[in-house]
Amino acid sequence: MSLFLLVLIPLLPLIGFVINGIGFRHIPKGAVGVIGSLAALGSFAASVAVLLAFKEAGSQPQIVSLFDWITVGELSIPFSFQHDQLSLLMLMIITGVGSLIHIYSIGYMKHDEGFGKFFAFLNLFLFFMLLLVMGSNYVIMFIGWEGVGLCSYLLIGFWNKNTSYNNAARKAFIMNRIGDLGFLLGIFTIIATFGSVEYTEVFRQATGLPIGDPVLITITLLLFVGAMGKSAQIPLYTWLPDAMAGPTPVSALIHAATMVTAGIYMVIRSNVLYTLAPETLEVVAIVGAATAIFAASIGLLQNDIKKVLAYSTVSQLGYMFLGLGVMAYSASMFHVITHAFFKALLFLGAGSVIHAMSDEQDIRKMGGLRKKLPITFITFFIATWAISGLPPFSGFFSKDEILAHAFEHNKLLWAVGLVGSAMTSFYMFRLLFLTFFGTFRGTHEQEHHLHESPASMTIPLMVLAVFSALGGVIGIPEALGGSHQLAEFMSPLFDNSRQANPEAFMPISLSHSEEYMLMGVSVLVALLSGIAAYVMYISKASVPAPESETRQGVQRAVYHKYYVDELYDAVFVKPMRTLSNLLASFGEFFIDLFVDGTGRLVKALANLGRQTQTGSTGYYIFAMVVGIMVILFWNLLIK
Repeated sequence: MSLFLLVLIPLLPLIGFVINGIGFRHIPKGAVGVIGSLAALGSFAASVAVLLAFKEAGSQPQIVSLFDWITVGELSIPFSFQHDQLSLLMLMIITGVGSLIHIYSIGYMKHDEGFGKFFAFLNLFLFFMLLLVMGSNYVIMFIGWEGVGLCSYLLIGFWNKNTSYNNAARKAFIMNRIGDLGFLLGIFTIIATFGSVEYTEVFRQATGLPIGDPVLITITLLLFVGAMGKSAQIPLYTWLPDAMAGPTPVSALIHAATMVTAGIYMVIRSNVLYTLAPETLEVVAIVGAATAIFAASIGLLQNDIKKVLAYSTVSQLGYMFLGLGVMAYSASMFHVITHAFFKALLFLGAGSVIHAMSDEQDIRKMGGLRKKLPITFITFFIATWAISGLPPFSGFFSKDEILAHAFEHNKLLWAVGLVGSAMTSFYMFRLLFLTFFGTFRGTHEQEHHLHESPASMTIPLMVLAVFSALGGVIGIPEALGGSHQLAEFMSPLFDNSRQANPEAFMPISLSHSEEYMLMGVSVLVALLSGIAAYVMYISKASVPAPESETRQGVQRAVYHKYYVDELYDAVFVKPMRTLSNLLASFGEFFIDLFVDGTGRLVKALANLGRQTQTGSTGYYIFAMVVGIMVILFWNLLIK
């Protein structure tokens, strides 16, 4: 029963992909949506059943081997699944939020001509993400890792008649390959060091190595390069905002529940390796903090509703890596969970707004939508409150825990995180106020067609709003009278880390008064930022028209995303294109000259040889006699 359910989790989305992928031209739209959504819901139901069975069995991790897969010398890699606390948490997020996104897509994409193909790709995306988190070794993880990269390419460039969308898909694919090279080199180093890629065997051997071992530092840095690409950290983050080119449900799937969390999952899964490599953890923390504040600053001045949320995702991922860097593994996972709820809600809410606005995404052309879209407004407000880190919603608990660990580890990292939190609150309330408050700034035709989204879109919004509001209950700290159920549930995952580095891997030692102080500062900063946004965009109503907006100095640099894309284009893209053109010219001149020259030489020799074929009997007899004389002369000369 357990094996059947475990296999069923990734198998159902794969079946949905095959059915819709083969028959999308012939299956009615209604059936396509039902098949795709039922595949996701069935996978979610199987995940719930496996979780309940896991708890009944005493929460003991189990590895289920399906078949022997790769054997090279002494290296044996089985195709097997591992279900433990971490994989089960990820399964619940992926299949739960993924199912809601599938249902939402039925209403959002119903008029799209590629409806069937879209659902096939969504199911395939879900399959590879499930494979990534269920595998018991790094090779199966890498298959899922590459699979979600492929699916992101297909979904970001789904509307492939638009060249800019195709470029965005290509950019995502290429930048992920850069990170994936690091991940692959890390796997090769793991094989060379431990002779295995199985998590249990690698982690068992790793506990015997000294803290700060150069090989472990090398492995963890290489793995982190992979995480930087997949989870959009500096400098490999620029693909994620451009991923907004895909349909909004794709944005929600990539940004909230699946692809971008893969890097977080990989580091938490490899926690013992990172615990034994404190130098790498410092790098992770610094990169995470830098990404959090850098992306948040860009989000302050963006006017595309999805671009604001995209940079918000990059920033929130930075917070998660900041938590990982200070060894707050369970706190980072807590933020992964809460972020999945409120970020999926924000993107789907944005999709509802775009749907009502006839595909308009510029928030300067919106305003006053709360009266026409009441459900979208209320749910969006809950998500905004949650992501801003304001109590009592989920984001407050997870973000506060990461900041508390950062404060204990390094006060500067905490200060950076706090500034990033203030920016988050400002740009999210700015987005809320410009979209839903004030007067409508769009066209008369857009205003005439404003309407709330259908039930297939609003029901997922309401479900996610409930979890965004109440999701924090699984991680209420002891200082507020809770027991942090999530940390207790995840505790067995870190037994090897405690054994390998007991001094470093210690629970937070802040007093309750210190925790209250940190919570108060965090909440005050977020509130003040929200009030500043209210004053600026509601009281003063400073919303410039798109065509008249001019920015100077720092504001101009921030508005243009610090010109990082232009820098990459100048440093990497243009030189590479120039080199490619040079090599192409070389190929045309030298290689073609060699190929054409060879052809001409063969042709000349053939023409020369053809002269001997005259068709004259006398000529052939003469040639034969000359040949006999040459042979006789040669034999006499040799003797």
